[in-house]
Amino acid sequence: MRKSLLLALAFAALLAGCANISYYLQSVRGQLDIWSRQHDIENVVDKPSTPEPLRKKLRAVLTMREFASEQLGLPRNMSYRSYANLERPYAVWNVFAAPEFSLKPRQWCFLFAGCVNYRGYFDKADAEEFAAEVRSEGYDVFVGGVPAYSLLGYFPDPVLNTFVGYPDAHLARLIFHELAHQVVYVSDDSVFNESFAVAVEQEGVRRWLARYGTQADHDAYAQIARRREEFVSLVEKYRQRLGAVYKTRVAPDAMRARKAQIFDEMRVEYEQVKAGWGGFKGYDRWFAEEPNNALLASVVIYTKRVPAFQALLAREGGNLPRFYAAAKELARMSHRQRTVALDRLMPVTASASAH
Repeated sequence: MRKSLLLALAFAALLAGCANISYYLQSVRGQLDIWSRQHDIENVVDKPSTPEPLRKKLRAVLTMREFASEQLGLPRNMSYRSYANLERPYAVWNVFAAPEFSLKPRQWCFLFAGCVNYRGYFDKADAEEFAAEVRSEGYDVFVGGVPAYSLLGYFPDPVLNTFVGYPDAHLARLIFHELAHQVVYVSDDSVFNESFAVAVEQEGVRRWLARYGTQADHDAYAQIARRREEFVSLVEKYRQRLGAVYKTRVAPDAMRARKAQIFDEMRVEYEQVKAGWGGFKGYDRWFAEEPNNALLASVVIYTKRVPAFQALLAREGGNLPRFYAAAKELARMSHRQRTVALDRLMPVTASASAH
């Protein structure tokens, strides 16, 4: 049933144009492969051959899943009640692109998901091939591995080997984030979708830690969150500098030279920041390729409007059902109306750097 339905949907998508045929076919193959590997978590836990660390993590997931619905008001369905081992480090690889002298990410449009600022592939080689094609058109390109993605409630999302080994607080964070996409999703606004989900995950983890967290959990989460904040601040700093340069009317060669200099300075400062992380190298993959506009866009998509949603949650007195209802009202607005409403919610310091 699930297979035939997905194939029918894929066929409908193919009618949109021949150029998309290979992309939709790889999407179908990739999703069917995941479904062929997944098993009910209860069965995996009960299986004698299941390694004890995995058994422990899956039991924790079931507790997180109940917490998500009971305490956070997130959908109660079959998502994160099955497990699949993909035998690879990431679920998909996303391709981000931006013009050579612009920080505005390129969009691609798909059936159901609408228009998003990235294009995902189940095979890294396919992602790299597409990235090379887009790069040849003059775009800055970044390919990033992604541990999880949401099927937006159309089908259940499974727990994957790509993230099940995370520390508990970060495992909970990811589950809360992906379930949030099932609450509110706008088909043409990636920044809105991801910023909303980040705000939900942050509040969810805060409540999760208050209920279940040990001191070690609190310390580990605070440390990783601090490193991420420093990384995001670094990206925002250089995004603003580049944005100012791109607004000037200098010749292309001079613009390229200034752009290269700013990214060189960004790499140097990253190494300086990383030196205080006690050997942590979690963001090295962002710098594995030459940093560029697409790399900055891949980070900003997830962070740009988070302060606005945090303000909205505070306005609703921390009441998550009211917060969700308010977010749904924003989602029903036109893109322009939504932008104005979010601008009004943004704290002054964040709003100054959000554009």
